[in-house]
Amino acid sequence: MRTFKNVKINCIQGDIANQPDVSAIVNAANAELKTGGGVAGAIHRAAGPQLAEECQPMAPIKPGEAVISAAHNLPNNYVIHCLGPVYGQDKPEEKLLADCYRNALQIAEEHDIDSIAFPAISTGAFGFPMKEAATVAFETIKDEIGQLKSVIEIRFVLFSDSDLRIHQKILKTIA
Repeated sequence: MRTFKNVKINCIQGDIANQPDVSAIVNAANAELKTGGGVAGAIHRAAGPQLAEECQPMAPIKPGEAVISAAHNLPNNYVIHCLGPVYGQDKPEEKLLADCYRNALQIAEEHDIDSIAFPAISTGAFGFPMKEAATVAFETIKDEIGQLKSVIEIRFVLFSDSDLRIHQKILKTIA
């Protein structure tokens, strides 16, 4: 765990859809905000069909964009849906991925959210290399922390032990 300007940042291995002690979780969404595979599938299955119904009028979203919904059957108050870039296709990948984190944090601030849990956006089916994605995520968060007033905890929930180790290593290097 690291603390920057009174904001705690930590990384854990676990299920993004089972984070009862955070106000909002972030969905690595698809453009149509529908149930999919990976993170989006897990979140939609846990939230129930009302999540897809609420999201339908907000779709489609573009890479880098974020929107917010209720969490429905999840133990959180909100789900912030971000469409990450497809690596090698959506350009510039790093800027679009940074936009996801920046926009999610901005939405969290607008809704007075105190804690938020992120997955490793774009690293699954969208093919973003884990180390590069973690670097973009942490650098962006570090740049945004000075603007945060409501958010006091940022958690990264990683699926595998190797993803967790990569994120912990990168987090330690952020100055």
